[in-house]
Amino acid sequence: EILQRSILCLKSWKISKSNFLFSLRNSISLDHWNIFRNSTDPEAPPNPEISPAETELRIKGIMEKLDQLIPPRPFTNVSSTSSATHSRATLLSPRDTYCRGDRLDVLLEMRDHLGRRKEYGGDFLRARVFSPGLKAGASGKVTDFNNGTYLVSFTLFWEGRVSLSVLLIHPSEGASALWRARNQGYDRVTFTGQFANGSSPVFSKCGLTLHTSAELCEYLDSRDQEAFYCLKPPQVPCEALTHVTSRNANVSYIRQKEWALFDRSNVGVEIMKNFASIKVLACGKSKNVTKCQLGMKSPFPSGYTLKRKWIAAFCKQRELNETKTINDCLKRKLIYLMGDSTLRQWIQYLPKMVKTLKYFDLHGVGPFKTHVLLDAERHTLIQWKKHGHPFITQSLFSVKDDNYIPREIDRIAGDKDTAIVITLGQHLRPFPIKIFIRRAINIQKAIERLFLRSPETKVILKTENTRRMFDNAEMFSDFHGYIQNLIMRDIFMDLNVGVIDAWDMTIADSTDNIHPPDYVIENQINMFLNYIC
Repeated sequence: EILQRSILCLKSWKISKSNFLFSLRNSISLDHWNIFRNSTDPEAPPNPEISPAETELRIKGIMEKLDQLIPPRPFTNVSSTSSATHSRATLLSPRDTYCRGDRLDVLLEMRDHLGRRKEYGGDFLRARVFSPGLKAGASGKVTDFNNGTYLVSFTLFWEGRVSLSVLLIHPSEGASALWRARNQGYDRVTFTGQFANGSSPVFSKCGLTLHTSAELCEYLDSRDQEAFYCLKPPQVPCEALTHVTSRNANVSYIRQKEWALFDRSNVGVEIMKNFASIKVLACGKSKNVTKCQLGMKSPFPSGYTLKRKWIAAFCKQRELNETKTINDCLKRKLIYLMGDSTLRQWIQYLPKMVKTLKYFDLHGVGPFKTHVLLDAERHTLIQWKKHGHPFITQSLFSVKDDNYIPREIDRIAGDKDTAIVITLGQHLRPFPIKIFIRRAINIQKAIERLFLRSPETKVILKTENTRRMFDNAEMFSDFHGYIQNLIMRDIFMDLNVGVIDAWDMTIADSTDNIHPPDYVIENQINMFLNYIC
């Protein structure tokens, strides 16, 4: 029965392959990076001055397609949801040995906890091929047939014994619950603002929205339709806001019975635990690839790790591990890192790679102040600055010189020796997806404005890292990051930018840590240097 079903699914897949990537019926898999796109004239010049009304229409269109991608799923109890233990995996066209570069396909037939076959898709799965002895790993590609069956494709990038893994992170009912809950409210995080008031600072409640009739301080970006609010303290001007901190509120939009879906025993469960390892031979195969350049389309998977070194699948990297080589690359470079603490890791690691880079104190306080590295002899400047609201941390951080990323990009003159790296997402996961979509569109427009005045400037996007599976799922599940990854890929597809696929890298290394170890950071930086040098 399974083989017959697999043949029917594969026939259907082959027939519709050309249309598959654009079909909203085929839900959650990373090959749908272009599902939100409207057909446009490829020769038409970019228009960075889109009106607020046009932006609202664009957000609405993306939201409608996401709602179709993640439809509501009925939930009564856990027994009727997808079960990793009861689901079946079948290796298609099995062989005794495989060659490096071959593709290996596995058909999944999802079943519930009572052994009944699932009739719809939408399960959030994570596929990986790995060899622990070689410190090697790569993502697998999941194709959802929307009928309870999935095709999982693995590229065999290296030789040796390799193992296969498919984790059921959340069943479709859990993904549906997360999507509904995410878009219901802004109050899972509470912000507190500190206002200067002589020697005794005043504290007040703040947020992206505040439902109150009290007088508010409004911190608005009218052009980009971004906003942050604080309750106005008595006799203290709004301009006196100096610092902000946050904490997680005791607010949830997950229904009581749905929380069972996010119990540790039901998150990240292995489906292929009984599969034997696969033997891969070299077979003399090789593939010609060109030098890594901006604007290249990143496939999925975009690469693999071997001996903890990241190797891109779509371009040829130079191994930039000698100080002189890196110094030559960075000479006269102005590099602006914009985002969260996963990008701050770069500026903390770079002095270990390049001893001539020294910290320059900009007189800030705390871990989220602006960080600067200088090499005065080689005229190199590297700066990290956190992105604008929302920024989630219990640490008090300054907002005296705060700006949203689009405004920071607008301030950069740009030239052939200027590079900008942007990451966005971790701090936006607990908020309705419209916040993220708007920010991504605003960044896209700022990059288009930059390219109009300085087309030789180099812009690189770093996608989100994966994080621990057992963090508060409602607020921080990688399902949210996965959806944001789809949106980012789509919005920035036509821009001449580079992509550092931190999502793929952290899955390949199975770090499951929002702040991965140094060898992952080194791989990310190495990919960046390949783009700019």
